[in-house]
Formats: sequence, C-alpha cells, structure tokens
Amino acid sequence: MTIFSRFGILLRHQKRANMSEMLKGHGLRYASFLHQKGYIGGQWVSAASGKTFEVTNPSNGKVIASVPDMDEHDAQMAIDAAYDAFQTWRRTTAKERAILLRKWYSLMEEHKEDLAILMTAEAGKPLVESRGEITYGSSFLEWFAEEARRIHGEVVQSPAPSKEMIFLREPIGVVSMITPWNFPNAMITRKAGAALAAGCTCVIKPAEDTPFSALAAVDLAEKAGIPPGVVNVVTASRPNTPAVGEILCTSPKVAGMSFTGSTVVGQLLYKLCSTGIKRIGLELGGNAPFIVFNGANLKSAVEGLMVAKFRNAGQACISANRILVQSGVYDQFLEQLKEAVSKQLVVGDGFDKGVNQGPIINQSQLNKVSAIVKDSVAAGAHLVTGGNPHKLGGLFYEPTILTEVTEDMPCFKEEIFGPVVAVRKFETEEEALQIANNSDRGLAAYFYSQDVSQVWRVARRLETGMIGINEGLISATEGAFGGVKQSGIGREGSRHGIDDYTNIKYICIGGIH
Repeated sequence: MTIFSRFGILLRHQKRANMSEMLKGHGLRYASFLHQKGYIGGQWVSAASGKTFEVTNPSNGKVIASVPDMDEHDAQMAIDAAYDAFQTWRRTTAKERAILLRKWYSLMEEHKEDLAILMTAEAGKPLVESRGEITYGSSFLEWFAEEARRIHGEVVQSPAPSKEMIFLREPIGVVSMITPWNFPNAMITRKAGAALAAGCTCVIKPAEDTPFSALAAVDLAEKAGIPPGVVNVVTASRPNTPAVGEILCTSPKVAGMSFTGSTVVGQLLYKLCSTGIKRIGLELGGNAPFIVFNGANLKSAVEGLMVAKFRNAGQACISANRILVQSGVYDQFLEQLKEAVSKQLVVGDGFDKGVNQGPIINQSQLNKVSAIVKDSVAAGAHLVTGGNPHKLGGLFYEPTILTEVTEDMPCFKEEIFGPVVAVRKFETEEEALQIANNSDRGLAAYFYSQDVSQVWRVARRLETGMIGINEGLISATEGAFGGVKQSGIGREGSRHGIDDYTNIKYICIGGIH
C-alpha cells in the first residue's frame, strides 16, 4: 500500500468520524448507521471501479460523507446475488419470513430516532417529519409480516368430477426497486416488505440524494437475520444511474421492477421492461386537485391544505397542486389560508427547534420551482405572498400563494414539488370536476364538503386512484396507494401490495375416480 493510498484511507476515516460526531451531536447513538459502502450478497462493498460520490446536507450544503458510485457491472453482481438467494428464500415458509420481517420492524422501532436524525441530515426535512416517516416506514414491515401468512391460494369447483382445480400464488423472483429521495425510508419498506413477504428477493437503487437511509435500513435487515442476497443496495451517482437503471430493467434474471418517481422516468423504465415482459409497478407523478365547496368547513379545509401542501416542503407526489375554491367562500378561505401560511410555517434547518419546513432537495429542483412561479406570474397569476428564494439562502424557498391562475399556467399544468399554493376560483360543481379531471395525471385528489350527496357524486367522478374527503393526510399502511392515467400502475400498501410480487399458478389434477 502506497503512502498516498494510506493517506486517502485516513481522510475517508476522518470524514466519517467528523460526520459521526456531528450526528452524535443531534442524538445519533451509533456511528455504524452511517454506511459508506453498498450492500451486495450480505457484504458491505465498494464500487468495482473504486469511485465514490459525495452526499450533501441540503440545509447547509455541507458534505455528509461519500458512497460508492456503482455502475451496471456492480448492479449485475447485486442481481446475481439476489437471483442465487431467491433459490432458497422462495422455499422458506410464510411463518419464517413473517418472523424475520417482524424482527426487522422491531429494530426499526428501536432505532427510530437514529434513523430520523440520519434522514434529516441527508433529506433536509424537519426532524418531526423524519420521525413520522420512520414510524410510517416501519409500519409496512409490521403489516407485511402479518400479510405473509395470508397469501392464500384457491380451490376451484371443477366442471368435471374427474378433476380438481387449484390456484397457487408463488413469488415472481428477483425484483428491482428504484426509490425516490422525498421519502427515502418508507418507499423502500413499502416495496421490500411486500416483496420479501411474498418470497421474492430484491435489488434496491436509492436516490443519489439520500442513500444513507437505504443503507441504514438494510443494516437493520441484516441484524434481523435476513439472509445474504435477499436484500441488496446499489448506490450510484446521477451520471451512472441510467446504465444501472437499464440493467435493473433488462437483466434476464430480474422478474419485476418497482419504481417510485417522475412520470417521465417511469415511461422510460416501462419501455425498458417491455423487452423482457417484466412485471412492473409504477407510482408516478401527480397533479392533485384540492377542491373547497361552498358547504365546506373552512377551518378544516385550511388545516387539511396545510398538511396536503406543505408536508416535506411540498415535495410529495400526492401534494395538493391545484387549489379550486368555490366563489361563495373564496375570499374567506383565502384570508384564512394567508393567515395560516404566515403564522404556522417556520422555515429553516430541520434540526432547529420549531422548524416545520425544510429546504428544497437540490439546486435543480429549486430552479424548477422558481421557474414555475416566475412563468406563472409572467402569464398573469397574482403573487399574494412569497415567490422568491428564502432569505436564509441556499436551497430554501419562501412559502408562496398564487391566485388568479388559469389552467394553461405552469403552476396548474406541472407538478410543482415545492411550497407553492396555486388557487383558482370556480362557480359550479361541474366546472370544478372539469378542471380537476383535465390532467393526464390521476394519483390523488382532495375535496371538502358537508353535503353527503355531493360527497358521493364528486368521489365517483374524480379520475384519481386516491381521494381524501374532508381529510388532507391520506397515506396509511392499510390504504391501497396508487394512481390511474399516467400516475402509475399497481398498488402499494394494503392487502393488495403483495399482488405485484406473486404469480398465480393453475394446477389441474385429472384421473380422479
């Protein structure tokens, strides 16, 4: 080993030690949660190339640490490991898988504060939101530990007395999972929990902005006793991601792909998976309408919008994007909303006490949010409040309210993914429905009304996979999460979350006398 390589190792150890000390300052108890290697076949490994990339804290721009910059060759190694592990994992009993998932859940609960601190460091979200996500994320492991023993087959009544007909549900095989930065823990457990419960193995490619939450999660999976190769993590920078994504979709050893992210990327992955006729689950972008009718409880509606819009600084696929308010309550609702935004939202570092809105995840996303607001104002939208990068600088953006918007403005046509409220007045229920459904996205919708007949009419006609009625927070482990139109394929969570990971095998037994 040369003096230069020794010096490089010393620097890497020093960087990890410094970050570990910083995290300990916020209450992190174990430096082992900060992994700087990928996880393949039960081993913590570097990229074959030896390359790494840095991960920064979006609240202050400081480097947290580095992770391997893996490529398609590393990804193939992970696929091979998952494929080999599947040959034995598929033969485990549902009870055995349930016990291991339950242990993983228990460890997540035991270390929820450590995981939340790590998440706030890399994703920037307020610590209280990170704690909430860890609770939400671990609940999927608990849920699918229970669902593992409820993957039932069927015995069908045969049309002939000499035959018996049976349906079995079997695991599909190796599943590739590409997960987003906005919910870096829950989007992994929601997929991996279901896959493992069904008897599948997986290769996870976390977002380059937030790899440490994924690595910490599999650290606990390993400690729970989940066998080598059953769960694998490949970290890759943005330049390497296309090649990694392609092999995760096209490898003959991969049976399925699950992706959460933008519609544009989802369409690309869909095409790649089509060559091998892979099973695919897509949870893609939204453009959620939030409708307030004249008969709504305005206090509840404002409270619901504050949650549906400003959670994670608006960086959620089910975030309320197009706010439609009926003319009879428009002025009153807008005044209450302005007051709530000005008094309730505290922007800052997620570790600071009282902060409930963190930064935008990266410069590219901040530029997008800024451009949407500027272009909408230039097209005639009225800027009520905000509309600029925050005085804190960096990646922070002011909570913003736009009014007098039209359907052709960027703030209504595009998924904003930022703390921007775009409000439009409407006159009739029919008009609201026409505007709400005038989108190629159909993930979530929200509306507020005290009229029972209206509740049923509107719920039936809204073209989305999920609807919150008099409720701004709809995510739950027990709920079937997914959309229609270009917002995705399949459902995650609920008892339907396992469907994407199983095949139905039909067995016909003849010659019975």
